[in-house]
Amino acid sequence: MDLRFEPMSDHGVIITCGDALTDETFHKVVGLLQVLEQAHESWIVECIPGYINVTVLYDPMKIFYIKMVEQDDRNVYTYVVDRLQQLTNQIEVFSETDGQTIAVPVCYGGMYGPDLSYVANYHGLTEEEVISIHTSASYRVHMIGFVPGFPYLGGLSEQLATPRKDVPRKQISAGSVGIAGSQTGVYPLATPGGWQLLGRTPVALFDPASDRPFLVQPGDSIQFYPITELEYQCWEEEK
Repeated sequence: MDLRFEPMSDHGVIITCGDALTDETFHKVVGLLQVLEQAHESWIVECIPGYINVTVLYDPMKIFYIKMVEQDDRNVYTYVVDRLQQLTNQIEVFSETDGQTIAVPVCYGGMYGPDLSYVANYHGLTEEEVISIHTSASYRVHMIGFVPGFPYLGGLSEQLATPRKDVPRKQISAGSVGIAGSQTGVYPLATPGGWQLLGRTPVALFDPASDRPFLVQPGDSIQFYPITELEYQCWEEEK
């Protein structure tokens, strides 16, 4: 597999899987992430997937100990890269069936989606057409970031690509579903933000008390579907 290894400070390596966000690059990133997580190497602290790369954070002191035991005279970075190259030889092609498809309900418009009308007017569409287009696609989760549980999704129709707001909001409610440029996403926590808000979901994408704190992982897909305000309120009351 054609991969590039570059240092990141004194305790990290960036493994680049391609030059652009393509299906092939995506499959490499997810396959690499799976292999590294399954390797259970004691010196690997964390593996962080990006659109076209995976950043591996490692513990230099553990590497020093391993090198001492093995009487290995390579420097820490060279040792890590050599070991990562060995692991990458085990990568299998990621299959679309390996990821889950998560259905996420969304109450569009009104107080839950204050920018739905703006997005519709921006594209010369009705609000119903925006909802139809937004719910007709399956969105692949490329990575989790920004705040815990925030999914960076691919697959938004160019019909809905809309610039961020000129002035970000100081507070966006958890569960808000929005658009920024050619991306769509869901705010798992209440934070500031500048995305155009289409609606809100009652489903929690991040639950730190759960054994599985993140609802979705890289490689999964999200399928949005519309619900009414009454359904949203009932969902909230049942939590």
